[in-house]
Amino acid sequence: MLKRLYDWTMEKAASRNATHWLAGVSFAESSFFPIPPDLLLVPMVLANRKAAWKLAAICTLASVVGGIAGYMIGYFLYETIGRWVIEFYHLTDKFEAMRQTFVEYGAEILIIKGMTPIPYKLLTITAGVARLDLWVFIGASILSRAMRFFLVAALLYWFGEPIRNFIEKRLTLVTSAFAVALIGGFLVVKLL
Repeated sequence: MLKRLYDWTMEKAASRNATHWLAGVSFAESSFFPIPPDLLLVPMVLANRKAAWKLAAICTLASVVGGIAGYMIGYFLYETIGRWVIEFYHLTDKFEAMRQTFVEYGAEILIIKGMTPIPYKLLTITAGVARLDLWVFIGASILSRAMRFFLVAALLYWFGEPIRNFIEKRLTLVTSAFAVALIGGFLVVKLL
């Protein structure tokens, strides 16, 4: 089953509409969607390594714009949509402490944690609730998301075939590690 899903993803990643899907997932992940864009970015770069930098730029731009949407959810719609997102991820009890930390260290938090598997939407919503300066938010988001997506693109660009072979031979291990990293990101936020 994983092999079929991997093959399907690789096929879609090489399709004509793949960049639209990549931009959509990158946008949505930054504000409400639980799946990170890496699931599309990795196979898309592996399918066309010459487009690595363009794809990383698409991910970065769409993620920052989606982050602004998440910021606006926190800033204007926390009591309705924002609170629901925080409750969905079971982070209500930790949210106030995170908000207070954002008031003091918002840019630093965005830059450091924006590169990790910690769900970016939680950072963007918190930044809005904490009323972090919008331009500081945008600058920190550009920096953190660019570092993350361009690093992934660079590794795949320079070491593409060995990485592709590793993924194809050890698909279960790779997907399991990815799932652990994703869940670990949620747990780290919950425990902090």
